Amino acid sequence: MGARPVLRLTAAFLLTLFFATAPQAHSTDRPADGLAEVDLQLILAVDVSPSMSRIEQKVQRDGYVDAFRHADIAMAIKAGELGRIAVLYLEWAGPNQQTVIVPWTIVESREDTLTLADRLAALSLTEGRGTSISGALQAANGLFAKSGLRSPRRVIDVSGDGPNNAGALIDPIRQFLLAEGVTINGLPITLPRIGEADGFARYDPSRLQSYFERCVIGGPDAFAIGVTDAAMFVTAVRRKLVREISMNMDQVIYAAYTERSGPTVDCNIIGQLPGR
Repeated sequence: MGARPVLRLTAAFLLTLFFATAPQAHSTDRPADGLAEVDLQLILAVDVSPSMSRIEQKVQRDGYVDAFRHADIAMAIKAGELGRIAVLYLEWAGPNQQTVIVPWTIVESREDTLTLADRLAALSLTEGRGTSISGALQAANGLFAKSGLRSPRRVIDVSGDGPNNAGALIDPIRQFLLAEGVTINGLPITLPRIGEADGFARYDPSRLQSYFERCVIGGPDAFAIGVTDAAMFVTAVRRKLVREISMNMDQVIYAAYTERSGPTVDCNIIGQLPGR
């Protein structure tokens, strides 16, 4: 066996070991009331790293709350084959900080979406240190494995205001999830500086968008919607949720996806982003 196959086997073994031994996000609720079949398992992986000020975190949380209160979400859900999905809301920061805020919850009616919105609105914000997108993806993998659900589609939606700068390299974890059939979407956030986190770097919107397209998203109907203004957050989240629930099978972003909207970036250099 040549050197290259050996390296590939070694990388695969190490990635499998990493997923098997890494800490998992904590949730005490039982899986989605025992209902096994849904159209979609959706994990909303939301950035609460230090570069997100408390004001920005509230804008982000309120964006999801208001989106679930909109009738478009319930309509998109009912249009599915089974007419129900499962949603989990995960807040993440550094490599060891992934907190399940709302555990797996079955949503199949307008009343369900309103209840989910109210539940989310009533919960306190969390915060942490570091920005580990790889840690969020790793936690999501474990949450899918323990969901107790079956579905034809699994989607992770990652919001964030910067590149992976802590924990494991992002690309091997991303490639693993895509090989498992998971879709990863992105919500890159580049709001004007508001709040108290003024010491943290801000990224040019086009460059952060390019980073998410190159290094984060992938799978069937993968996409990234950038948010550059707090006023557009609710609309962006609602558009994103409707698209994720409805899905367009005509568009597939593979692990080897090469079309980019901005500058080249090495996904496996921790924290690198042009223009930082």
